[in-house]
Amino acid sequence: MTITPAVRISDRKVIVKDRTILTGVPDHVLATSASSSGPVQGVFIGAEFDQENSRHVVSLGTLRDVRFLACFRFKLWWMAQKMGDCGRDIPLETQFLLVETKDGSHIESDDGDEANQIVYTVFLPLIEGSFRACLQGNAQDELELCLESGDADTKATSFTHSLFVMAGTDPFATITSAIQALKLHLKTFRQRHEKKLPGIVDYFGWCTWDAFYQEVTQEGVEAGLASLSAGGTPPRFVIIDDGWQSVGGDPQDKANDDHDENKDQQQQPLLRLTGIKENHKFQKKDDPSVGIRNIVNIAKEKYGLKYVYVWHAITGYWGGVRPGVKEMEEYGSLMKYPMVSRGVVENEPIWKNDVLAVQGLGLMNPKSVYKFYNDLHSYLAANGIDGVKVDAQCILETLGAGLGGRVEVTRQYHQALDASVARSFSDNGCIACMSHNTDALYCSKQTAVVRASDDFYPRDPVSHTIHIASVAYNSVFLGEFMQPDWDMFHSLHLAGEYHGSARAISGGPIYVSDAPGKHNFDLLKKLVLPDGSVLRAQLPGRPTKDCLFNDPARDGVSLLKIWNMNKYTGVLGVYNCQGAAWNTAERKNTFHQTGTEAITGTVRGRDVHLIAEAATDDSWTGDCAVYCHKSGELVTLPYNAAMPVSLKVLEYDIFTITPIKVVAPAFCFAPLGLINMFNAGGAIEGLRYDVINDEETQNGVANGERVEDDKSNELVAKVCMEVKGCGKFGAYSSTKPKRVTVGSYEVEFTHVPESGLVTFNLDEMPDENQKVHIVEVEL
Repeated sequence: MTITPAVRISDRKVIVKDRTILTGVPDHVLATSASSSGPVQGVFIGAEFDQENSRHVVSLGTLRDVRFLACFRFKLWWMAQKMGDCGRDIPLETQFLLVETKDGSHIESDDGDEANQIVYTVFLPLIEGSFRACLQGNAQDELELCLESGDADTKATSFTHSLFVMAGTDPFATITSAIQALKLHLKTFRQRHEKKLPGIVDYFGWCTWDAFYQEVTQEGVEAGLASLSAGGTPPRFVIIDDGWQSVGGDPQDKANDDHDENKDQQQQPLLRLTGIKENHKFQKKDDPSVGIRNIVNIAKEKYGLKYVYVWHAITGYWGGVRPGVKEMEEYGSLMKYPMVSRGVVENEPIWKNDVLAVQGLGLMNPKSVYKFYNDLHSYLAANGIDGVKVDAQCILETLGAGLGGRVEVTRQYHQALDASVARSFSDNGCIACMSHNTDALYCSKQTAVVRASDDFYPRDPVSHTIHIASVAYNSVFLGEFMQPDWDMFHSLHLAGEYHGSARAISGGPIYVSDAPGKHNFDLLKKLVLPDGSVLRAQLPGRPTKDCLFNDPARDGVSLLKIWNMNKYTGVLGVYNCQGAAWNTAERKNTFHQTGTEAITGTVRGRDVHLIAEAATDDSWTGDCAVYCHKSGELVTLPYNAAMPVSLKVLEYDIFTITPIKVVAPAFCFAPLGLINMFNAGGAIEGLRYDVINDEETQNGVANGERVEDDKSNELVAKVCMEVKGCGKFGAYSSTKPKRVTVGSYEVEFTHVPESGLVTFNLDEMPDENQKVHIVEVEL
């Protein structure tokens, strides 16, 4: 028996599950089965070239009549999303491509028949040897593969495993399976679920960047911690961002400087690292020998912080390590000038005159960089620092000339970084930042948290809708490698709730960069419990399946829906992100014309892709209780039924979605969680249904209320829950409960017969040694 591969090249076509995706595939494009790397559904693609070169571009065939989602680098450091329907729409520097075939139906097949289902094909350009691949389109609608080494002396002619293609009928499962197959093939990275998540993800934090930028001091750090703590939302981690290190500019030729007529037009000198230890701002005033440990002690002992992180660039500082500094000689720093790839320069033309391109970077010898990281991190760890945010990571790809190319330099630096973090920070305290190139992703074995998009820009009104769309779509790809971090934000801001609600469902760390005294505590208390912990969702937040190929930033008609999971509930965020996007012509983010009226979309229980996993038994019918955060309304939705939601630009809503359990005939229940919090269901740590008596119970119920006869007073079931935190707890119950107890005490509750909403208060946090409230609802 011959098994036809799910993906194959035949008659100059790329065929996926008997659907043609690409036509006119050139003869020198080659396919290799992925069966040795895992499932048969995938295929590796490469090409043969006539001449050795350090850069090759090859057409893979014509792409038309599809819908696609591309994650591409619009800057050297960062990806964004682009949607389209043919090859010419695919941007330069595309690192992830998901294609939907138009034949097939979105209606789910109960019998598993794939013939009538939509097929999703994922294209993943890879690292092969010393070359890194990416995708791009051309004016003839051809999909092209671009291969680069980043070093004129590092050349090749033959490639067999530069692109991986895999297909399936579940887009999220297909992507995960494809990344797993690549892990087995490359053996150079680990997936998110295999890595230790640092403890910061479960606590509220504060970052100094947008509060102080590089003017940060230890007095400023303490002021920020005191301000947030006083308002009842105590941070449990802090990131001391750029501004704590010992840095300096290059020595200036004073004689020439005094006579330079163009002095005012010159760039400011690029700062470089001049020492391992902190600068004078972070030394104790009466005893300078006590360095950064001083603020660490204040943070942990006075304000109860669990984790203190500091920032550094992957090359030490923005300008690298300054050559010729005696203290730093052992790291072998030499001046290098970035050589930025054509695709990046095309997307981000400012690189022609960027300060790094003009003044260069002091690059440590890759063979010495482990010693640098170990010296730095061991010093920090000895002084109580728990982790590092490692920035500017993509710069490494531009510095490979003479060093074996971009892939080799990136690999050496990341292996050294991984080893040093593992040695010095037992909690795996590392956040990757400005790191959206596949050179780094495909060699990431240790780091478990990655910044998901370009920065939060508090003073740039064009950026806010763009930010939410970017973090969601980038997480489709990045979330396979690490837990995406959707960045800091300002709570006291026009878009504060818009940003804050998204962070709550992101699954990543939640932290603000408020200046001391400038906080919206009403907002923060929807995110943070009184002990500084947060209700974190379990997965990376991602767009719903029906949003994957819509363009919620540009098309004028689509809302963005983002789903995530808790143990016993799902959560769905809905956002209007229209009106601004990356502008292909201007090569920057710009506003564009959009309507001022609200856009209407729909919400379904199954929008939460894995909602069935929250059901407590296999007999779940698909019916859900849906609680709207903003209106406080509760509705029940049968499987596949939809409810409308209307939002204007910069508006949002959050829905808690819980599978309804039929406890007994006419007795249905669904816990919601702490309903004043954005991610209400994250509070439910345990759930059990104990059925006591389900015979003829429906006879004792009318219109959602018990009929007072002998049978109706019998106990039918107990719902036993373990609940984290404090506040107003909500649940759906088709009938009014007999009693609610918290611990050993009975508590008052309300029940709204029309909706089934049950609410009661958990007035205090659980006892410290208990961690959760034991709640019982008797039906």
